[in-house]
Amino acid sequence: MCDYSLHAVASRPAKVGETLITTTFPRTPTRGFAAESEPGMAVCLLPGTELAFERDVKYDRGWIWTRKTSFRVAKFGVVEPNVPHRHHDAIEFPDGSNVLVTLLTEGQRATVLQLPVVHQISERTTKAEEHGSTPAAVASAAGRSCEVPAMPSGVSATKPEASAVTFFRPGTAGSP
Repeated sequence: MCDYSLHAVASRPAKVGETLITTTFPRTPTRGFAAESEPGMAVCLLPGTELAFERDVKYDRGWIWTRKTSFRVAKFGVVEPNVPHRHHDAIEFPDGSNVLVTLLTEGQRATVLQLPVVHQISERTTKAEEHGSTPAAVASAAGRSCEVPAMPSGVSATKPEASAVTFFRPGTAGSP
C-alpha cells in the first residue's frame, strides 16, 4: 500500500529479501520506501509486511528534532484508514507503538523479512465450485461427509511452529 500522496509516483510491490531505503519522493513532501536500485520508484508494502532495519529506527518529531527508537524490527500497517486527507501508512514496533512512514528520517535501510499471506481464490477453484466438482460437493452427492482428519497432538493448523521474526528489546536475553 502506498499513501494517498504517492499516487502520482511510479510504484511497485515489495519483494521478500530486498533492501529498501527511506526517501522523500520528487515533487512530493511525502516520505516512503524505495529500493536502493530504484530511488525514484515507491515500493508499496501490504499491511503485515515485516521489516528489519539496519539500525534503530529514527523519525522526525517536529521541525528540527528527531527521535530514535530502541527497535530495529517493525511491521507495516495502516492507522485511521477512515480519516480522509491524511497519511495512513505506519510501522508498528514490538511494544505496540507506531510511527507514520512519512515521519521516518531519510536514508534508513530496511530489509523486507516477510510479506503477509494474501488469500486469493483461483479461477480454477471458482469453476470447480460452480460445477459442483470440489471434494466436498462430490462427497455430498455420494451421500458421504468430507471431514478433515484430526491433527496430531502438538501440531497447530493455524500457527506455524517457528516465527520468521522474534522481537527483542536491547539489553534483554537473546538480543544482539
